[in-house]
Formats: sequence, C-alpha cells, structure tokens
Amino acid sequence: MPRNGKVMIDYLIHYYRKGSEPFQSLSALSEIDAVELMSNLYIQGAIFWERFKHPAEYLSRRREIENTMHQEFISKGGDPKLHFPIYMVLGRSKWALEVVDESTLETTAEIEVPLSIFNKSDISFTYPDSMVSYMFAKQKDPKFYQPDYHGKVFTLPEIVKIINDNGMPGEEWKTNMPKNLAHYIEAQVWNKKPLLGFI
Repeated sequence: MPRNGKVMIDYLIHYYRKGSEPFQSLSALSEIDAVELMSNLYIQGAIFWERFKHPAEYLSRRREIENTMHQEFISKGGDPKLHFPIYMVLGRSKWALEVVDESTLETTAEIEVPLSIFNKSDISFTYPDSMVSYMFAKQKDPKFYQPDYHGKVFTLPEIVKIINDNGMPGEEWKTNMPKNLAHYIEAQVWNKKPLLGFI
C-alpha cells in the first residue's frame, strides 16, 4: 500500500491459542466464563499468555479500556458493529520475534489477513498494545510516556501518517519500551463480517 512514496504494511496478524476458535472476544463472555477461559489460557513464562495470571483483574481493566476505545473511535467517525473489538497486530512485530519463547511458539497459532478487507470505519489502532498504551497514559512515567501516542485511538489514515513519519516501532521508529511489554501497533477490528472467510 504505497503512501507518500513509502510502503505501508498491508496486512494484519491475529494470534490465538491453538485448538481454539479465532477472532473471539473475551469481553463478550460472561465474567465467569471469561475468567475460567483465561485461567486455562495462562502459561507461566509465555510472553503471549502470562498476562492472564490474574484473570478477574485483567478482565475488569480490559473492559474499561475497550469501552473507552469504543467511544473514542465513534467520536473519530468510526462505525463499530461490535462493542468489544477483535485484536490483531499490524504487520509482523520485530518485538514478538525477539522475545518469543518456546511455550508461546508451541501453543500459538496465527492468521494473516489483508488490511484492504476493512473499511476505515471498521478498524482502529493503538500504539503500543491498548492495555499498555492506556497504562502508560495513566501512570505518565516520564521514562516511557509519549503523550502524542499513549492513551489514544487512531484511525487508519492517522496510523498511516504516523508510520510514514516515523517508520515501524522498534525498527525505523526508535522508541523506549520495557522489553517485557508488547511493542507493536495493535489493530482493533470492530466488524467481524470481513473475517468470516478466514475462519
């Protein structure tokens, strides 16, 4: 996807647990079912699955952030068909390749989908992972907080401009981030219909 003489990453990757159904939302489940599922997904030391160590606390914070993103996306012209988004990553994250562990590799599957299947009203973005982005915005630690990016939702045209100006995080875009925290551009898909052909 050429933009202003540069090449934009033109695909998204959805990561999910092997043996489970892709493109699901934990927040759409009842609290009991979501906590039970996260308890089963938790793997100590696995970079993708260790975040579920405290499932009830995680779910509460996640739903809070998703409600905020839902409202902010609408305010920017988004037309979400879902209240809770389906999470994906823009391109192949250099961070994930560097920190991935054996447990994550053995238990994680992925699906790559072209960015072009979505309308701009279907999809939003955060930098980095939304949970991390809003945590930084809340804590405002001067070592890591970037007010232009953290705690914000971006539309497709906005994230294209950011990447054209800065490059991809951890590559041309040199940013300061703790190694254990997700360092990529997260995509929030608010319409499941374009994904049905990839299940």
